[in-house]
Amino acid sequence: MNGLRAVVFDTDGVLLATADRHAAAWKETFDGCLGEWQSPHAGARPRPFDAVREYRDLVDGRSRLDGVRAFLAARHIALPPGTPEDPPGCATLHAVAARKEEIFSAMLRTDGVRTFDDVRPALRELRESSIRCAAVSASRHARSLLASADLIGCFDALVDGQDAAALALPGKPDPALFLEAADRLGVTPAHTAVVEDALAGVEAGHRGGFRLVVGLNREADPRMTDALGAHGAQLVLPDLGGLPAALEGDPP
Repeated sequence: MNGLRAVVFDTDGVLLATADRHAAAWKETFDGCLGEWQSPHAGARPRPFDAVREYRDLVDGRSRLDGVRAFLAARHIALPPGTPEDPPGCATLHAVAARKEEIFSAMLRTDGVRTFDDVRPALRELRESSIRCAAVSASRHARSLLASADLIGCFDALVDGQDAAALALPGKPDPALFLEAADRLGVTPAHTAVVEDALAGVEAGHRGGFRLVVGLNREADPRMTDALGAHGAQLVLPDLGGLPAALEGDPP
């Protein structure tokens, strides 16, 4: 494929239909805390979390803790960091992150996980072309979710939130997760494509110097297409069905 030897896929929203649940969990998390964070003299009720715009711009693709930091910074809210042992709540950064984890985990227990219909055919076609594949996620759930979806065997490497914590890898938009995945595949970024649906992830692929950064816009939103391009996507696709053919046409 014109020098391309590997593809690194984001997990949520690219392989698994979990992005809507992440957005809903973030909304429940933040909306439940905003009243506590607002000064009693502020007057008007705080603006609820926007599960489309703020999810896309501030938390999508980031680790839970980085997502909390980004949202609070955007709303000019200061909280103490706390510790990883903090129980779910609203008083510290770690408590808010734990609150989101608790809500998202409850959603998964209730609803399970679904794989997009285009995933298996695309992965099969890439494997038939001897393209190595890795999955990447900032989530600590990624490994178990891919296993429950019977996708874990489709990948030659996986880097998830547990790996990131163990290796002290910074989260997206830093390219560290993608670079670690490429290293585990035994390929360089110059011979690797990245497929992402999150703006932070696309930016990470761009920063990492990957051969091709593909933005996935499953909602076919023109504004998202523009935003993905602005953050570094060289190609935007509506699904994975056209990915193998697009990689064939990747310029040298």
